[in-house]
Amino acid sequence: MRRARIGLDARLTRQLSVGMQTYARELVRRLPHIAPEYDYVTFTQGSNFGWGEQVALPWKMRRARLDLAHFLALYAPVVIPARYVVTIHDLIHLRFPQYFKAKVGPYYRTVVRSLCARAARIITDDERTTEDLVALLHVDARKIRVIPLGVDERFLQTVAPHVAARPFLLYAGNHRPHKDLRTLFAAWSALPESLEVDLYLTGTDDFGGELQRRSSARRRIVALGELTPSELAGLYAGAKAFVTAALREGFGLPMLEAMAAGCPVVACASAIPGVLEDAALTFPPRDSAALRAQLLTMLTDDDLRRAMIQRGTQTARALTWDRCARATADVYAEVLQAS
Repeated sequence: MRRARIGLDARLTRQLSVGMQTYARELVRRLPHIAPEYDYVTFTQGSNFGWGEQVALPWKMRRARLDLAHFLALYAPVVIPARYVVTIHDLIHLRFPQYFKAKVGPYYRTVVRSLCARAARIITDDERTTEDLVALLHVDARKIRVIPLGVDERFLQTVAPHVAARPFLLYAGNHRPHKDLRTLFAAWSALPESLEVDLYLTGTDDFGGELQRRSSARRRIVALGELTPSELAGLYAGAKAFVTAALREGFGLPMLEAMAAGCPVVACASAIPGVLEDAALTFPPRDSAALRAQLLTMLTDDDLRRAMIQRGTQTARALTWDRCARATADVYAEVLQAS
């Protein structure tokens, strides 16, 4: 009996975030081993929006005689020659349109809405995105399957903690407006002067001198630049806490990575995924006073911090990429059996 052929759109284009690219790589690598009941055809060529995506990709998919295609991101041809599943990580562009180019909203409300309407199933990372898909794109909730992402095994391994002159808090991620780093800066600046604790950020210093203005001889904000995964793991292990004020996340892999590495997490309540919520301290969106209070608690209550580390590590160990791949293959089975 012929095994079903699954096509994986694994194009790592510049429109995909670091987290989206990680998701695509991990599924492509793991699915053949986790779900060997299928044959997989991987498509890696073609940028978004052009001839490669709209003409060449569907032609290649047709020639491959697929039983099912899986678009691992929201960029897909208008004409798709097979039943398909699509992963939508988030609808942040529709949730916060003021932070993005004006042309983005119409693209989501037309192209992405049509893509979701025609999909056999839609995979997403968290229940919050399910709510957004229904409210903002009018997706049939019965087609949505929530599959949390996984953590890279390297963050579960014991590593040497980064050693610094002073204790430090860590934020890892980009600096886009919806990450709300202004609230993080305000909360950190309002901590008692007796607490000498630095704030480390991944990425370049693109804040126009604000980091220098908020820094002093006793504590400072440090832009770390680009880091390797090994360097990031050491920073997670050495930080007093990982902290994010982001207003929304698709999943927020750095929160999971931090927990895996034994770093307690303080996160905005509207951004942390449901599977991580019980293992973190949270605060309301844009509330710098509440964030300050949670940071102060994490920095001064050693018993609580140890309990949060233990809870976070246990949570992270259950969220593997193998589990994510198996759950994804189960969605394929569901669609194929229905057809």
